[in-house]
Amino acid sequence: MTVEAILDKAAAGRELTAGDGAALFAAEGDCLQRLLSAADALRRRRAGDLVSYVVNRNINFTNVCVKRCGFCAFSRGHRAEEGYFLPLEEILHRVREARELGATEVCIQAGLPPRIPGSFYIDLCAAVKREAPGIHVHAFSPEEILYGATLSECSLEEYLARLKDAGLGSLPGTSAEILDDGVREVISPGRISTRDWIRVIRAAHKLGIPTTVTIMYGHVETLLDRARHLDLIRGIQKETGGFTEFVPLSFIAAEAPMVRKSLVPGVRPYIAPDEVLRMYAVSRLMLDPWIRNIQASWVKQGPRLAQACLDAGANDFGGTLMNESISTSAGAPHGQFLQPAGIRSWIRAAGRVPVQRSTTYQTLRVFREEPAEPEAPWSEERFGSYQKLVASPDFRFRSRDQATKKDCSK
Repeated sequence: MTVEAILDKAAAGRELTAGDGAALFAAEGDCLQRLLSAADALRRRRAGDLVSYVVNRNINFTNVCVKRCGFCAFSRGHRAEEGYFLPLEEILHRVREARELGATEVCIQAGLPPRIPGSFYIDLCAAVKREAPGIHVHAFSPEEILYGATLSECSLEEYLARLKDAGLGSLPGTSAEILDDGVREVISPGRISTRDWIRVIRAAHKLGIPTTVTIMYGHVETLLDRARHLDLIRGIQKETGGFTEFVPLSFIAAEAPMVRKSLVPGVRPYIAPDEVLRMYAVSRLMLDPWIRNIQASWVKQGPRLAQACLDAGANDFGGTLMNESISTSAGAPHGQFLQPAGIRSWIRAAGRVPVQRSTTYQTLRVFREEPAEPEAPWSEERFGSYQKLVASPDFRFRSRDQATKKDCSK
């Protein structure tokens, strides 16, 4: 089927197959422009001229991990000089600071450190909610959930229920990468399997815990692998309705171990802007109407390309992040945070209206006009950079036992 015929199929409201998606991922020239226009028209019907964002803070409390994923430049072994582990007092300090700066969400993800108790994630979640009861805890990837449940020797359902009782609001649907075990075995052997990722997500949705869902593309996967990933998550959403948004994450090769150490042949060193725009456009056409929110990732692509994604199917600009570490460690040059006013300026420049939202896409404020009062400036000096964190002796993982023995109940 031609690209034009597939776009006619989408315009008629018929569901696109994985084969259709793969054909659209190969669109070039005039066909690419028609694809982008079709996705933008569908986005406009769903979201109008509104583009949302969330004020949040990332807290990556440790970079020490028992896994060795070929794409991850963030993780360190437990004996590494750059391995760190934030004690509870520092995590709660960052939560308080986020709340004071107007954040409605803290996003907590990290490596999988050895020798933690199975209750660690539950205790951490409860401590954060005691410190800031009104803040939304968006935390722990399916990989972390599986790790915690395994350490606790309990079922996924029981572990997730305990997290929900402790105040967990939602899960980031990361560690998805490409949901194909053949690809996963190449880029991240030993990582959570496709089957287990789906098990965690379905269990969370069954318990009423919403999640996001991601894809990491642009490494060794084929166009059909990408389209099958979209088809798979669409099928899950039809069953559960638990995905709040889809977040395409372009692979950053600069510091990835599988690139720097030549561990995997054929890895793409660069993702062209047109490839990024295709991802957003095909995602909009394949996932509609099941997943209505598609997030442009400014930290992966930079604000300018993220802005262009708003004309290719995206209706969300992501979060302020405050201390983004994982993309930064991989070599992303776009910074570790954007202030709300900065996000709004990029949205306005695209001819859209900024909307501050909650984690689960409730509208908090529509900014038809910019507030008269300027925001207090944020700075790297205030937050500290990832580079400074890994170079500092203050939070060395070698002192982790002392940090994790802190009583979270106090």
